[in-house]
Amino acid sequence: MESILSSPFFTELLQWVTKANGFLWGEKFLIPLLCGTGIFFTFRLGFVQLSKFGKGFKQLFGNFTLFGEAAGKSGMTSFQALTTAIAAQVGTGNLVGAMTALVSGGPGAIFWMWMAAFFGMATNFGEACLAQLYKDEDETGQVVGGPAYYISRGLGNGPLARLLAGFFAIAIILALGFMGNMVQANSISDAFNNAFGVKPVYVGIGLALVAGIIFMGGVKRIASVTEKLVPIMAVLYMGAGLALIVMNASEIPTIFAQIFSCAFSPKAVWGGAAGVAVAKAARYGIARGLFSNEAGMGSTPHAHAVARVDHPVDQGILGIVAVFIDTFVVLNISVFTVMSSGILNTNFDAKGEPIKKGIILVQEAFTHNFMGDFGYTFIAICLLFFAFSTIIGWYYFAESNIRYLFGARALRPYQILVVLCIFVGSALKIDLVWEMTDFFNGIMVIPNLIALLLLSGKVAQLLKEYNDGIPYDPERLK
Repeated sequence: MESILSSPFFTELLQWVTKANGFLWGEKFLIPLLCGTGIFFTFRLGFVQLSKFGKGFKQLFGNFTLFGEAAGKSGMTSFQALTTAIAAQVGTGNLVGAMTALVSGGPGAIFWMWMAAFFGMATNFGEACLAQLYKDEDETGQVVGGPAYYISRGLGNGPLARLLAGFFAIAIILALGFMGNMVQANSISDAFNNAFGVKPVYVGIGLALVAGIIFMGGVKRIASVTEKLVPIMAVLYMGAGLALIVMNASEIPTIFAQIFSCAFSPKAVWGGAAGVAVAKAARYGIARGLFSNEAGMGSTPHAHAVARVDHPVDQGILGIVAVFIDTFVVLNISVFTVMSSGILNTNFDAKGEPIKKGIILVQEAFTHNFMGDFGYTFIAICLLFFAFSTIIGWYYFAESNIRYLFGARALRPYQILVVLCIFVGSALKIDLVWEMTDFFNGIMVIPNLIALLLLSGKVAQLLKEYNDGIPYDPERLK
């Protein structure tokens, strides 16, 4: 297979897709579109991410349980929907993506990552509200929802609306269900091969078997797994990360100073590395931040759609919390552990080029003056939690679109294909697949943002009626 993929055709395809991704995720296309949408929703909804922030955490801890009511055709609990969304958001992007932004964009990139997440919280609020408003039932009585549903139904179900919805559905199935899950599986097999010497093929077999069992258990098993896996994952990683940060607490003022000063002016840091231009810092920070929290990309609304809540705004508020946890909690812990450990001071050569990149920086941060050699093992285990939870979330998001396009009869073939993708992805690292994942992630954003902006009045109306105490009537609002 590797020899086929190294043929001239696939080599040229890789070059084309890489170039296309440079434009898609660059400062002239998706970055301004996604950030602009977040800013628009922030002002139109009166800074909802601030006004409803406290209520969101009250709902989170008020509904917290590892053994919630079993999910079924009527949907899942609000907490289960939140953990399913976070399961997808908190993935390798919180480890590898954060380090890409930090190394390539400098400390200033982290400030712009925060800005993207702040405005993204308002976007995610809108996505969750619309997903609730336009959710539906398939032919089996299973509650379903997401962008394909609010694009088609919200925009009048005409030919253009159905075309945009179908385009989104196909893109997300390819981006997350198939290619994205290959990438996540490959991250796990790489980490376990480095930490334990386990051959990728064996990791692939194990992942494929466990994932298949979860997938075939339907929404009930998916909700049951995520409501336990996500809190355990968060406590494990956050606990160790905070302990390391506390050990290096004296470095915290310097870290904040570097982040804020480098966000607005190029400065040389980390052992004489060349200063990074402000535009470059902003590009890396915003792109990696949006890719990590997925606000505006149209993925997490699939989970929020099936939550059993009294009003769409109740779930929209938890959409705010999901972005906050992803970026301001988990991703920040990755950044601060690495920056406070001091390993970046010796990670650049005389030309300012990084010596090490990606997950190894996080592993060395935990190894350096903290866990010793166990740091590599610990991060490998954390990556297993992060990436596998993302596999579950991404499978479920794509499943909703399989139902939209083909109905429930297509679920079994889809499940088999995803399991095969997980196995192949574990055993074979393919640069083209990584680039294609980014590409389809990028193009699926376009129809989602069109619908979000055109339906923003519905979101504003939902919020106003919620604040005024007007009973929720979906038929009147649609």
